[in-house]
Amino acid sequence: MNTSEQRRVVVTGLGLVSPLGTGLAKNWDALSVGRPGIRKLTRFPISDAFASRIAGEVPDFCAEDFIETKEIKKMDLFIQYAVAAAAMAAEDGGFKIEPDWATEVGVIVGVGFCGIETIETTKEALLNGGPRKISPFFIPKVISNLAPGQIAIRHGAKGVNWTPTSACASGTHAIGEAFHLIRRGLQDAVIAG
Repeated sequence: MNTSEQRRVVVTGLGLVSPLGTGLAKNWDALSVGRPGIRKLTRFPISDAFASRIAGEVPDFCAEDFIETKEIKKMDLFIQYAVAAAAMAAEDGGFKIEPDWATEVGVIVGVGFCGIETIETTKEALLNGGPRKISPFFIPKVISNLAPGQIAIRHGAKGVNWTPTSACASGTHAIGEAFHLIRRGLQDAVIAG
């Protein structure tokens, strides 16, 4: 494909869930003053055997702001973060997918590693209570491509839908793939991150 056949690609909306906070304003404010997102680990107790007790936890995330309460228990935290970021990006960009062009809108969400908390609690439930204590939502909560899947369902996107897994570069990988799909004319829009 020569350069004249390639389409221009633009970012139309942003949504962020990060250790700096939830939303563009909180992230920008923290970046502007050099406030770090790394702090003392609080999500679970940590043994003295570990030399490091810090992490990049999301400090103020409230899933109920983005997801129906009954649906939250069906999603691991990584899926909740992705759904929230996509909702904020759609709102920021004024983006609403219409049914007549839904197949031209894809979703690509990079996931480096997922579901570890769900895997751990499920293991404990199995060991302490047996197989009947395993949630029927266990598998759907830990499959990495459920992040873009949930986003597609919620926004009506029916184009490409997949998850690159390339460690810490997964989100950047997803954005790069979205760029190439749009530039080559294979999708008109892609929700990516």
